[in-house]
Amino acid sequence: MTRPITGRVAPEQRRASGAPAPGQSAVPEPGTARIAVDLLGGDQAPAVVVDGALRACQADPALQLLLVGPVEAAGEVLAALAPADRARVRSITAPADRADLARATLGPATPGRAIPDPTPPGPASPSRADETGAGGQSAADRPTRAADSWVESGVRAAVLAVAQGHADAAVSAGNTGATVTSAALGLGRWPEVRRPALAAVLPSAAGRIILLDVGSSVDPDEQTLAMHARLGAAYARLVHDVAEPRIGLLTIGTERGKGDRLRRAAPAVLAGTALPAGRYVGLVEGNDVVSGGPADVVVTDGFTGNVLLKGLETAYALTGPPGPDLPPRAAVLLGVSGTVVVCHGSASGTDLAAGIALAADLHRRSAVTAIGTLLTREVTP
Repeated sequence: MTRPITGRVAPEQRRASGAPAPGQSAVPEPGTARIAVDLLGGDQAPAVVVDGALRACQADPALQLLLVGPVEAAGEVLAALAPADRARVRSITAPADRADLARATLGPATPGRAIPDPTPPGPASPSRADETGAGGQSAADRPTRAADSWVESGVRAAVLAVAQGHADAAVSAGNTGATVTSAALGLGRWPEVRRPALAAVLPSAAGRIILLDVGSSVDPDEQTLAMHARLGAAYARLVHDVAEPRIGLLTIGTERGKGDRLRRAAPAVLAGTALPAGRYVGLVEGNDVVSGGPADVVVTDGFTGNVLLKGLETAYALTGPPGPDLPPRAAVLLGVSGTVVVCHGSASGTDLAAGIALAADLHRRSAVTAIGTLLTREVTP
């Protein structure tokens, strides 16, 4: 179970993504995107995250990075950049609390200077294996509790940077549970959103399709699926320019009554849910996700969605996608008051760069604010 954030942001301090922190402008320069990157997240971190951050920084001259993690890893990014670009990168180590983050970010450090971690990992102690790590580790190879805490503090610090206005978005390839919990506690959830959803985009024969949830909520009820349908419809409308998103519920057959208890109960709830500029079209199957015909947005539980996502992405990597391209292997967290992008634990440097680019694009579009606004409008079922 993920430990709570130390120094979590109080409700009155939370803000929408892109809103200014006290005494700060929302965007330093037009078109700038300030992305907090968790260097400690991912199976091959920090090396693969350093690679992704470097690729992203070189591809986008208006990008600014706040690297959260080991001093040496952040230094590798700076050393590989041209001197003129180094001012676009700052770094902090994963701090213990909000006060440490404020000192590290707002202190007299020059751009790119790493601030020593005030609470380095303590003595090693036995612990369970990290959920995102490879299976089959011996007890001696498993992460210690101190190491787990230090790794989780990376995503907590990145989220707090967004909450306090020092970054516009956060990107992590670390433990999904830690990322979602950090975002929910650090940024706050939208009204009526009990469980945020991770939304991924997959190619289909008919175009791109949005799949959610892909790992945030593995055991939802039908009301949670209905809220995720609303989130997915708004995301499809505002970010992917689908004028009237069609929402389908993933199950094992389109005949009435097929599926488990959740899939049998959810259709009636979804049919009566007011969807922003979208409509519920009924049950869809796994093959419909590949063909893309019946629905633009497919809703399911996080367990099934994660299994389907990883299976399809691997198949497409081997055989090629059914459409013209393969979208970024990253998911956006919908339902929290800030922009958070989650990459796979096995993400490559290219994947991390794409995730950072996605976060920057969402910020520049003010997508999170727009989705929240659309959801609050009165719509007719």
